[in-house]
Amino acid sequence: MGTLYLVATPIGNLEDMSPRAIRILREAKLIAAEDTRHTGTLLKHFNIETPLTSYFEHNKLTKQDFILEKLSQGDVALVSDAGTPAINDPGYELVQAALAANFDVRPIPGPSAPIAALTVSGLPTDSFLYLGYLPHKASDRRTRLAEVAEQPYTLIFFETPHRITDSLEDILSTLGNRRICVAREMTKLYEEYWRGDVHGAIEYFKSKEARGEFTLVIEGKPTVDRQRWTIDELSSAIQNELQAGKSAKEISADLATQSGWNKKEVYALVNSLK
Repeated sequence: MGTLYLVATPIGNLEDMSPRAIRILREAKLIAAEDTRHTGTLLKHFNIETPLTSYFEHNKLTKQDFILEKLSQGDVALVSDAGTPAINDPGYELVQAALAANFDVRPIPGPSAPIAALTVSGLPTDSFLYLGYLPHKASDRRTRLAEVAEQPYTLIFFETPHRITDSLEDILSTLGNRRICVAREMTKLYEEYWRGDVHGAIEYFKSKEARGEFTLVIEGKPTVDRQRWTIDELSSAIQNELQAGKSAKEISADLATQSGWNKKEVYALVNSLK
């Protein structure tokens, strides 16, 4: 009997592909992929010639028995379009079926967009809630946000470019002006991380053409009121930001919510310290 391997693949930069992932994909009898064309390009890059089959949301029921049959003959590797399979795709249903049929299931860890964005967000990482893509319809989106409005955990969502501004506005109206990190095109050529508060994010992304894949990391509901920083604490943080080459506008957006000072106060202090 074979093993079902869940193989993480790069979310952008191909250098993030692990040697173990390459070996498992080469040794498997079959690779089940969310998109065979996309995965085919990856396999070609690493000179992997293992047979491919598709496994995605709309064929998961018809392909499940086929993949289980292949597992009875040898190892099968499951991959998604990018990142870790079974997160935000039907891979978990295949895992359930494989376990029910007494097959071994093992992870080949690697890139994961929600975790990557969380770790660089500057927001608490000790407890978080990942909720995938926000709903398409505004009313459903606000309902989903209202369901987690009282949660103290850091919130992580995916969003598409053409809905990013609308979603940010719904976040502002439902959750309030919380701290946020908007990660775009992680590990790719136009990689970007915007940190500040939700209001600032709305203004920023309204002013530019939004492209790429977005991951939103949002502050959970504070359990206690944040204490306003002293002027010395704020001045020290501003000096660090200035040394990093940030403008007064960027610094005031980044530090206002964190420090308890408003943007105008931070902006004035930045200019006085330049």
